[in-house]
Amino acid sequence: MGLKSLVYLNLHKNSLQAMPNASVCAEMPVLDWLDLEENQFQALQSSDFQGCSQLSVLVLNRNKIKQIQKGTFSRLSGLVDLDLSSNRIQELLPSAFVGLHKLRQLNISNNPLHQIFLDEFDSMPLLQSLSLEGLEIPNIHSRMFEKLRFLSHIYFKKFRYCSFAPHVRKCKPNTDGISSLENLLANIILRVFVWVIAFITCFGNLFVIFMRSFVVTENSKHTMAIKSLCCADCLMGVYLFCLGTFDLMFAGEYNKHAQAWMASVSCQLVGSLAMLSSEVSVLLLTYMTLQKYLCIVFPFSRYGASKKRTRCILVLIWVLGFVLTLVPFLCLESFRKFYGANGVCFPLHSDGTESQSARRYSTGIFLGVNLVAFVTIVFAYTSMFFSIHTTAARTAERSVFSMEVAVAKRFFFIVLTNALCWIPIFLLKTFFLLEMEIPGSVTSWLVIFILPINSALNPILYTITTTSFREKLKQCLETNRTSLQETQGKSFLLLSTHTTTV
Repeated sequence: MGLKSLVYLNLHKNSLQAMPNASVCAEMPVLDWLDLEENQFQALQSSDFQGCSQLSVLVLNRNKIKQIQKGTFSRLSGLVDLDLSSNRIQELLPSAFVGLHKLRQLNISNNPLHQIFLDEFDSMPLLQSLSLEGLEIPNIHSRMFEKLRFLSHIYFKKFRYCSFAPHVRKCKPNTDGISSLENLLANIILRVFVWVIAFITCFGNLFVIFMRSFVVTENSKHTMAIKSLCCADCLMGVYLFCLGTFDLMFAGEYNKHAQAWMASVSCQLVGSLAMLSSEVSVLLLTYMTLQKYLCIVFPFSRYGASKKRTRCILVLIWVLGFVLTLVPFLCLESFRKFYGANGVCFPLHSDGTESQSARRYSTGIFLGVNLVAFVTIVFAYTSMFFSIHTTAARTAERSVFSMEVAVAKRFFFIVLTNALCWIPIFLLKTFFLLEMEIPGSVTSWLVIFILPINSALNPILYTITTTSFREKLKQCLETNRTSLQETQGKSFLLLSTHTTTV
């Protein structure tokens, strides 16, 4: 009582449970700043701030507020800053903010809000800063921020929410580790190496397809499988080229296009291209490994497939790859944005917003199909090595020992590249299932550097470094050189004869 000239009142960290029956501003008519942080308030009544027309800052954070009565702030026509963060508010009706026409800053972070209404902030047209940190907003929509034309700063829990407020100058967090407000690929290293790895992957696989088409080998069935594998791996290079291209298209203003990009047909197709490449490659590697396993471990058996059967199996693998890739398109209601959950469009990253169907399907592929394939490959190559080792142990020839060492090195690198590619992905999906916090940057590095490892190295491991292929290539080159020399000799003889005649 009697504080007619009081402008600033700080009651921070007391045990206040309710405002006085008579309005606090009745005795303090010019109160400008009221700090009630960290008290014990549980509800706010419509009469609590009557007559506080001069109040410009009201701090109510770190209380236990569960309910705000309609019209509580309606008489605070001069309020500029309102802080309701870290309370227990579960529902905040738009009517609670009626009358706050001059509000510039609003903080409702870290409340257990079930939803935010589309017209939640319509009564605050001059709002410049909005803090929604710590809030899950499953129903987020650009309509929520559409009428906030002066909004310059907004703070979310997740980076992907920033795409729903593209007109806001500054949004936090400004990256999810994959993309940023400016670029589809947040890191400069990723933006450069996406082109490098795409070129290496495409060039290596196209080179092998070209050479395998001209260098005739005795094992045509193996050649068909290798060329099919190269086609699948080449799609991964195309996927990386597409990412690089769209990154350049959105350079400097990605956030303006983020929502449209992730919901676009282009993103769906690019993501499905990577999935198709990945799954067909895994299935082909497993098939080729089993074929080699049967030939080495059971050399006198009749397990070998004919040329026709091999062709049918390869077609079946591609059909299965297409089915695994297209299932999310056939069940759009259940899978929602299976390929559009992030900027790189690959369904590996989980931020808790994906549907249960999408999560189970992704887990079934990466921790089901791919894990079984990886274990099969490791088991098969281990068995092959021991079979060769047992055979070599029966002979004392040094040449056999040298061959065993060479085979061991080759098998080691094949298993190593598969392990480098898939073990990090298996671990990542496992961490997601355990609901552990994983930085988004991990996903971007996996997609750009780890996932294409097999696609880039398969041409080297299965073709360029093999002894049989190099010998055939050498024979072809020698044959072409001999033919060229003979042609040059005939031309020289004809020229000499013509000169003598003249």
